[in-house]
Amino acid sequence: MTAGAKLLVWGASGHALVLADLVALLDGQIKLLVDTNPDVTSPLPGVPIVHSLDAVDQWLATASPGQRPDGFAVAIGGSHGLVRLGIHQQLVARGLDPAILIHPTAHVSASATIGSGTHVLAMAFVGAMATVGSECILNTAAIVDHECQVADGVHLGPGSTLAGCVTVASAAFVGAGATVLPRRKIGQSAIVGAGAVVTNDVAADTTVVGVPARPTA
Repeated sequence: MTAGAKLLVWGASGHALVLADLVALLDGQIKLLVDTNPDVTSPLPGVPIVHSLDAVDQWLATASPGQRPDGFAVAIGGSHGLVRLGIHQQLVARGLDPAILIHPTAHVSASATIGSGTHVLAMAFVGAMATVGSECILNTAAIVDHECQVADGVHLGPGSTLAGCVTVASAAFVGAGATVLPRRKIGQSAIVGAGAVVTNDVAADTTVVGVPARPTA
């Protein structure tokens, strides 16, 4: 994200509050919040909130040049990667650019690749030749070590670790403090529970927990 960028943020609680701090730290501005829960009010003073895509369209059509956002961030965490990717497509279709948000305390190797709309939070680490897709969340102190391949829509929880050469398929979720050992594969939309240690590949649409991690009944 460039300094002075004006953003629409989809989401108004949880991860959105983390992004609000990060956007301010990066000298950006949040101009509009979106949350589909009509009971949610804006937590940011002076920042309006709307509750549907139609309302987004109406707001964009009437916003002054100084208020209209030029980019966006999708602040929906957890195992909702496919939802993030769908919103991403809808907002790109409206002429908004997905912001890559990287905290100043994070380390991203010069040989790593970060996809559009991805958030790399405080003290996260992305190692040499790692590839991270679009609309991923690398939460606080998450580690993506050398040569890992992280597909679109993945969320890595706080303090989670992907050791070298791990492959994570789209929309998977790795919980807080979980560890995936080298060269393991995590399937599409799989969930790795908090604190789990993954010693074997995890199939798509499977939830694993424990040490070593095993599928739930």
